[in-house]
Amino acid sequence: MGFLSASATFVRYSVEGELPHNFLDFAAERIALNAFRDIDDNYEERSVGWVSVLNMFDSAFEYASFAAGDNIVLTMRIDERKVAPKVLKKFCIKEEERIKKERQIPKLSRPQKLEIKENMQLMLLKRAVPVPSTYDLCWNLSQGTLLFFSTSLKAQADLEDFFKKTFDLSLMLQIPYLTAEHLINQEDHDVLADLTPDIFV
Repeated sequence: MGFLSASATFVRYSVEGELPHNFLDFAAERIALNAFRDIDDNYEERSVGWVSVLNMFDSAFEYASFAAGDNIVLTMRIDERKVAPKVLKKFCIKEEERIKKERQIPKLSRPQKLEIKENMQLMLLKRAVPVPSTYDLCWNLSQGTLLFFSTSLKAQADLEDFFKKTFDLSLMLQIPYLTAEHLINQEDHDVLADLTPDIFV
């Protein structure tokens, strides 16, 4: 579930690095450079970019700004074309049989099979419709924390890479200990240092 859902699951990150001066201007420029680009009219396999949390088709943020008070609110959209392995195998075998019959040969060489596989992959990718996935985030600038509304490890890896590419800042996943360290007062950090793990049976 996303940021605007009635209920949501999320992971918490800390944002590592110094924010540039005039950060909102910097963010606007970087978000525009990394806004989502549609691949419906070409044959690219994958596209990743930022869109509005209110509308997955709004990559220019015409209807809503990404800035909400002291927060940056964005959706990472990923469109991917995929060919199911069984579908690819079916078309490869079909093409191999056609060529063997046409040339009247009992079998094909490995290079010929590889060429057929590459051609079938390309042909099927051209037919495939990109499947969209969207993942919301809310970045609190004053606290230096970011909530990412997905527990998918793959989506988290995509976010960490794309966030770094966009803002030149790193994300560190916050386990409960690190979250507590971030939330409590500096003078109470010694209490955390004395904690030891326990097993609840």
